[in-house]
Amino acid sequence: MPSQLRLPLDLAPSHARSDFVISAANREAVDMLDAWPAWPAGRLALIGPSGSGKSHLLKDWATSVGAVDASGAATASELTGHALYLEAADEASSERLFHLLNLAGAQDTTLLLTSRLRPAAWRSDIPDLRSRLNALTVAELGEPDDALLAGVLRKLFKDRLIRPAEDVFPYLLKRMERSVAAARDLVARIDDAASAAGRDINRTLVRQFFENEPESLNLFEP
Repeated sequence: MPSQLRLPLDLAPSHARSDFVISAANREAVDMLDAWPAWPAGRLALIGPSGSGKSHLLKDWATSVGAVDASGAATASELTGHALYLEAADEASSERLFHLLNLAGAQDTTLLLTSRLRPAAWRSDIPDLRSRLNALTVAELGEPDDALLAGVLRKLFKDRLIRPAEDVFPYLLKRMERSVAAARDLVARIDDAASAAGRDINRTLVRQFFENEPESLNLFEP
């Protein structure tokens, strides 16, 4: 019989701030985001690699302040006076960016932009847009460090009602891909393997997991 009972769980990602792990890799950016609405000129660009937490922070912020998605076809009068956000701003047209940056800072309108790239690398087909992009205040999320990844791993296991042996975490940190998305996938696969084998998640099981990846997840065949 399995020594840990695992039940079907609703594991939809949470975007609550309490579920966001803060470390030296992101603390400064989080503080800048939390300074809203006192952003310079009412604008902030939240920059970071894929999986660094941009969407998590944006969705929590948007919910808490009642921000409006500015990617649609709303008019200037409909957007004015609101907190606005635009994801993947580097993929937006120059016309939309120019329009939104002009709105921001006027009549209590603020704007949060997210991107994997710094504003200096965004496309600019309008001469006056380049100067506005260069003037943007940037909050940059760094690559996940050990403290952040360890916190994420603990949270992901806790969400599955699992408490691994303590020495599992440093073992995982030395071997896993350095991203939050990879941590989420790794925890799910380790949980599946342990559940199928009826074993607790400890260093021995995790070592066997890595020795058999990626050829097979059936780690315990005779």
